[in-house]
Amino acid sequence: MGMFDGMFGTGLDAARSYRDEARAALATRLADRRIDDEQRAAHGFAWVATAVASLEAVAGWLERSGGANPLDRAVAHLAFAETLAQIVGGLPMGQNELARPADLGLGPAARRLGNAVADFIDADHAPLRAQVAEALAQGHWPSETFHDPDLDAIRDQFRRFTDAQILPHAHKWHLANDLIPDATVAAMADLGTFGVCIPEQFGGLGLGKLVMCLVTEELSRGWIGAGSLGTRSEIAGELIVLGGTDAQKARWLPAIASGTVLPTAVFTEPDTGSDLGSLQTRARRDGDGWVIDGAKTWITHAARSDLMTMLVRTLPDARGYAGLSMLLVPKPRGVDGDAFPAPGMSGSEIEVLGYRGMREYALQFDAMRAPGDALLGGEEGQGFKQLMRTFEGARIQTAARAVGVARRALELGLDYAQGRKQFGKAIVHFPRVADKLAMSLVDMVTARELTYAAARAKDMGKRCDIEAGMAKLLAARAAWSNADAALQIHGGNGYAMEYEISRVLCDARILNIFEGAGEIQAQVIARGLLEGRN
Repeated sequence: MGMFDGMFGTGLDAARSYRDEARAALATRLADRRIDDEQRAAHGFAWVATAVASLEAVAGWLERSGGANPLDRAVAHLAFAETLAQIVGGLPMGQNELARPADLGLGPAARRLGNAVADFIDADHAPLRAQVAEALAQGHWPSETFHDPDLDAIRDQFRRFTDAQILPHAHKWHLANDLIPDATVAAMADLGTFGVCIPEQFGGLGLGKLVMCLVTEELSRGWIGAGSLGTRSEIAGELIVLGGTDAQKARWLPAIASGTVLPTAVFTEPDTGSDLGSLQTRARRDGDGWVIDGAKTWITHAARSDLMTMLVRTLPDARGYAGLSMLLVPKPRGVDGDAFPAPGMSGSEIEVLGYRGMREYALQFDAMRAPGDALLGGEEGQGFKQLMRTFEGARIQTAARAVGVARRALELGLDYAQGRKQFGKAIVHFPRVADKLAMSLVDMVTARELTYAAARAKDMGKRCDIEAGMAKLLAARAAWSNADAALQIHGGNGYAMEYEISRVLCDARILNIFEGAGEIQAQVIARGLLEGRN
């Protein structure tokens, strides 16, 4: 079995068996109860399944790396040791929520798992953590190659771009609440950022979700705003590729791919959150067009966008999702002093802690008009289904954003720990600091490989709502914990706005909320695995 053998194989087999017992225990519990009444048990199972999937992803990465980099095996060992210990003792679903084996009546099963993996969880890993931290301090990183020269070249290209054009300016842009400059957006467009997954016949690169991940990850390492700028283009592109008419594809896809048209996703409403079936914004036919009335909120990049992919109710007599349709609504781009020049449309900015560069808005529509050909696919009542097809890609991309943020947090913590001296030596040499750095690296690699695994599944044409949910769930946790650890390494300076880590912490916090909150991801994972999807 090459690099993956012995303890690793035993640990993974034992973890899989425990996951299967957890699924059976949850199924029994839900025989006469609704899953919503057993959220803690169901979501705990989802976290167990995600933890096991992360070990499978790390195992696959270790096998592919082939042992060329000795740091890889150390990172994998720590990933297995910590993850298995958490499964046995308590998986953190939140800062004050631990998924315990007892939540599913799995105390005996957890003890069996603990005995099976005792070599991992009973060992003192302090020396190994110190070794990993020292390797980082010396400039060594674990393997990240895709074993594909083209993909590795794309990563190198976007890393160099981020280092040169994003990182030197991002914190200044954040503090000023500036939009990402048009020149930077144009440079991103020249690299193909907005057309990664759009077919070549429409001016895109025609590449897969794995490439989308590495592009998003590298840009988000510089600033989550840069990594997120392509998200709306990704969603709009996928909506139109999968559901648009030939005319809609010909009109919009080349413009989106080139960056000439910047889309925004207009889905969420003030009182609905994740309950899209309760959307109230309405569109009705009027002559040769549509008239839109209603309110939307948390709309990212709304002012500078040129196209709104808008989920609206066009069939008022149809209940829930059945009445929803997707409209492609063009709009003039806002300018200084007039953010929303379109007749019938107004908006106000929502001030936010982080995730800046595009800005968030609450929007109001009062008889705003849209052209007659705005209906995606030319068919009413299909909006929710059309949107659902994009959720997998959007969540995988969000996981990639989180991986980039997690890596930047680690870089900042490492740099500060090497330069900051206390009691006569750099603080990187103190065990509690070294531990934070080592485990931040482990968490970042684990989240990265689970995200890539989801992207590969998507690229193979598989249904991967579970894999996408797992990737987002784990990567969001890694981004937040890495940012929190790096700020702690900075001490009081980390709390000062002049230090970049203060921005990274704010940016990291949103990742467990948008594109489906962590609780929603856990619900999707649990329900899907109970239904036998894998």
